[in-house]
Amino acid sequence: MRARYGIPLGITAVGAAGLAYAAGFEARSFRLRRVTVPVLPPGVRPLRVLQVSDIHMVSGQRKKRAWLQSLAGLRPDFVVNTGDNLSDPEGVPEVLDALGPLMEFPGVYVFGSNDYYGPKLRNPARYLLEKAQGRHGLNGNAPAVGVVHNPWEELRDAFDMAGWVNLTNTRGRLKLDGMELAFTGLDDPHIKRDRYDSVAGGPERDADLSIAVVHAPYLRSLEAFTGDGYPLILAGHTHGGQLCIPFYGALVTNCDLDTDRVKGLSTHSTEGNRAYLHVSAGCGTNRYTPIRFACPPEATLLTLVGRRG
Repeated sequence: MRARYGIPLGITAVGAAGLAYAAGFEARSFRLRRVTVPVLPPGVRPLRVLQVSDIHMVSGQRKKRAWLQSLAGLRPDFVVNTGDNLSDPEGVPEVLDALGPLMEFPGVYVFGSNDYYGPKLRNPARYLLEKAQGRHGLNGNAPAVGVVHNPWEELRDAFDMAGWVNLTNTRGRLKLDGMELAFTGLDDPHIKRDRYDSVAGGPERDADLSIAVVHAPYLRSLEAFTGDGYPLILAGHTHGGQLCIPFYGALVTNCDLDTDRVKGLSTHSTEGNRAYLHVSAGCGTNRYTPIRFACPPEATLLTLVGRRG
């Protein structure tokens, strides 16, 4: 009897322990990633950029709120928010409370699909299978019946009031210590709200640096930005894979980006041009799958320095 039931019970116990770790510890084990990117003109002072992404705030997440507030102690030169702030239509006040200290700094932002629409309860196994088959997003269709519309307008108004620049299918600028920084942003490609034609034309020649910003790093957006000559692209959306295998990495990216570039700094090349690409693993999860494994939640402090050579 012991031999008959021992192995299944052991597997169940290991699975339960892994789930408890993924939900109870790792999903709240917030980290700061630090990277250096050589994209500034030679001889200028470095710029410190804090990228926050995929907060997916749910009411009551006090530890996440306090951690985000603490990031203001880094004193970044500016903040880039790459979307999916919400996972709860009641979460707007808590997002704004969490980001309040960071909104004292200059910033830019784009939205992701979860800023517009609430998540749906889904079978995780079906989700993984669909992503492995290359099925992503809402394919440009109207949200299904029962999908919650999030109050994204409240977020937009608060960010705008704080002076953050809205990059929804448009361009914007920040001026820091005499440096002109130009930004080109897209609305979320995951739900086909991106309109590259409205921002095409490449970096602005009179700017010291042009940065491209988008929530989901779909290849069509990366190809467009890189082909137009942008030296740096910032994105989020992937959650770093969220459920990863130690020493192997992510199983899916939730878009058509390859898993080798699911998080962190890499490059993208097309038409003889090369851009640095930074994909944030984000600091939250879908409210219905509040787990992470081998992929802790994070924000990133990017130090932009002068180009080599």
